Amino acid sequence: MARNFKDYIDFWLLLSVLSLTALGLLSIYSATYTAGVGQIFERQLLWVLIGIAAICVSSLISWKLWQLSAYFIYGASIFSLLLVLLFGRTIYGSTSWFVFRGIQIQPSEFAKLATILALSRFLSTPGISVAHPKGFAIALSLVLLPAGLIMLQPDLGTAIVFLGLLLPLLYWVGASGFMIVSILSPVVVVLAALTGPLAFGISIVLILLILFSLRGIRVSSALVFAGSAFAGMFVQSIFNHLAPHQQKRILTFLNPALDPLGAGYNSLQAKIAIGSGSLFGKGFLHGTQTQLRFVPKQWTDFIFCVPGEEFGFIGAIVILILFTILLLRGLSIASASRNPFASLTALGITSILGIHILVNIGMEVGLLPVVGIPLPFLSYGGSFFVSNSIMIGLLLHLYAHRSEY
Repeated sequence: MARNFKDYIDFWLLLSVLSLTALGLLSIYSATYTAGVGQIFERQLLWVLIGIAAICVSSLISWKLWQLSAYFIYGASIFSLLLVLLFGRTIYGSTSWFVFRGIQIQPSEFAKLATILALSRFLSTPGISVAHPKGFAIALSLVLLPAGLIMLQPDLGTAIVFLGLLLPLLYWVGASGFMIVSILSPVVVVLAALTGPLAFGISIVLILLILFSLRGIRVSSALVFAGSAFAGMFVQSIFNHLAPHQQKRILTFLNPALDPLGAGYNSLQAKIAIGSGSLFGKGFLHGTQTQLRFVPKQWTDFIFCVPGEEFGFIGAIVILILFTILLLRGLSIASASRNPFASLTALGITSILGIHILVNIGMEVGLLPVVGIPLPFLSYGGSFFVSNSIMIGLLLHLYAHRSEY
């Protein structure tokens, strides 16, 4: 049966990406308009052109070639992460970039796709099951290795993205609810312990109830509960022995309002900018928070506050709708792909983009702690934009070949 043009091109996916890119360029232009760094916009415009070319090229590369070379690409990315620790340039306190004649390349951005490919190939291998300790350990190691190297740079935000990739893929291949809870519970309890004794106690009770509802009274449930409780108490004990200024840094990370003129400044100013936009915004290039530069370098991690202020609630909703379309199309491609590797790869790409969107917007509106995570297709950044473009091109290819097995 003859296939129509729409059977080869995911129009809604492509439209959402191009629309977000256009809004990103407008936001970066506005954010740099009075900052005396007009070259930022010009560079981003160049990266956008390179990114569009990357979408076209990667959409033409067979997913079978990606699958065949997955481990090689992963190995090369690990090698690049080691090299950047030894020979990379330190910028803003993080040794994350190679610099060639003024061009900055961030290997960790491309390591995201490499990790997706390697993990997808491993989990789609016949006979592999994450229910067995060996399979689970290897899958976990594939994610923890690049995440650990990125933590050494240090780059907490990017490392969080890698850790957030694991759970959706494990769930997709049939990991039990108990396994998912076992991974999440220590993290939740540790964060709660840093917040305070009350939050720690509530988290322990909730974990206990969830474990009991999943498996009842069993040794495995007891071990997970004990490990989570121990992790929380251990972190709380360490926190109590830290110097006051170190405790303040951690508490400010969890609650920026504790240091409004220091570590919490950007987050609070971003909330003011978004809130002041009201329904229709103040108009393009007329945002006071933006044009008076209350948020330093807001064309990077705090880019969402620019359209939030200048285009208001309506503009913010439009961006959220476009991101929703992007993520829904990614999930649709993952569901429609008949090949397990293709399906997992589509889900991995969607998960990476989703984590960036959730954490970035969440921190800008004050719902999540502030970490250095840019917003896809809106934030300034060459490596970030090109790596995302390659992933979108691969998603478009998977859509066109979703019926192949």
